[in-house]
Amino acid sequence: MINIILYQPEIPNNTGNIIRTTLATGSKLHIIKPISFDLHPKWLKRAAAGRLLSDIPHEIHSSYNDFLKLYGDKKIYYITRYAQNTYSDAPFKEDIENDGEIWLMFGRESTGIPKEIMKKSLETTLRIPMIAEERSLNLSTTVMLLVYEAHRQNGYKGLSKFEVQKGKNFINE
Repeated sequence: MINIILYQPEIPNNTGNIIRTTLATGSKLHIIKPISFDLHPKWLKRAAAGRLLSDIPHEIHSSYNDFLKLYGDKKIYYITRYAQNTYSDAPFKEDIENDGEIWLMFGRESTGIPKEIMKKSLETTLRIPMIAEERSLNLSTTVMLLVYEAHRQNGYKGLSKFEVQKGKNFINE
């Protein structure tokens, strides 16, 4: 299973889009407080295409320390523009084969993940390459890219590779 960890998210629309990605990919969402918005459905529902936080597997953690008490022994990938490692070089296939889980942490939209957290795990910090003049990508875009890279490396196990609602041969009909 892929675990998406949002460290103190600030923008409800991003979290709503991430809820939609979580649902579409069979992932689990972890939100680490404090957050700067209410998790009430009215703030998230539109971006999540009508889906609610209650529609997906999720956990809300009161603090980073509370999260660590439960999952501090996990191999966590920290997504940051400061990393020296590229996301596509991460061994997500090995992670699934070894313990069945992938843990991806994404930081606040304004400041990212604190340096003190990342310093302890430099080998699992990952970067998305981009032109030197650009600072970062949107949080929900970044989450989607990393989750699908992990699924790609694992052959999209558990995901449908064809349209199931209108049928596999919809285009040819």
